[in-house]
Amino acid sequence: MVGRGRTHELTPSRAGRVSYGPAEFARELGFPVSRETIDRLETHRRLLSEWSARMNLVGPKELEHFWRRHALDSAQLLQLAPAAKRWADLGSGAGFPGLVVAAFLSGQTDAAVHLVESTGKKAAFLRAVAEEAALPVHVFNQRIEDFGAGEGAYDAVTARALAPLPRLILYAKPLLDRGAQGLFHKGADIDAELAAAKDVLNGKSGVSYRADVLGSLSDPRGRIIRVVRADR
Repeated sequence: MVGRGRTHELTPSRAGRVSYGPAEFARELGFPVSRETIDRLETHRRLLSEWSARMNLVGPKELEHFWRRHALDSAQLLQLAPAAKRWADLGSGAGFPGLVVAAFLSGQTDAAVHLVESTGKKAAFLRAVAEEAALPVHVFNQRIEDFGAGEGAYDAVTARALAPLPRLILYAKPLLDRGAQGLFHKGADIDAELAAAKDVLNGKSGVSYRADVLGSLSDPRGRIIRVVRADR
């Protein structure tokens, strides 16, 4: 089932700014961002720059857009699941959105962000950021299929630029079926992905799901797809 009624309205970010940094990020996010959170995100950005010089994490031009294209794009998920404490991020790569979410949750009781990354070097990067920034993170260096339902119940499961929606739902199915909501970043071609996911959404895998199409704060062309069990 697909819903187009927005449960959360977001205002698109203005493009073409000459400079975009922590101050603009905090202002456009729309909720308070502590100095400590900014410091944790700065640690992520710095280590991302250092590690990207010797391995394939992100390109030099992507580093220039850390705060809007990556940090803002990731942090907006916290507005969509404000009560969520336990998150699982599938295919974490350079840490978007998982490390960004963890930067906001650091210090909160019972907060945990589980990052699933099959590439050993990328998993090592995620651990390095989590350790230096003191984030509530556990890195699982394994395939998503082997992670399965993870460790305990989760409030939210995320993925960014990982797979087409039909396969993404099947990756997340063990967590969705235990009550997690899926929050997945997608682009302007979402209609085609929703059409391709029709069988999965309608119960071909044994459980039906509802998909809501939400706006993106960081990109007017982007979308966030919220997926939950239809019986929730």
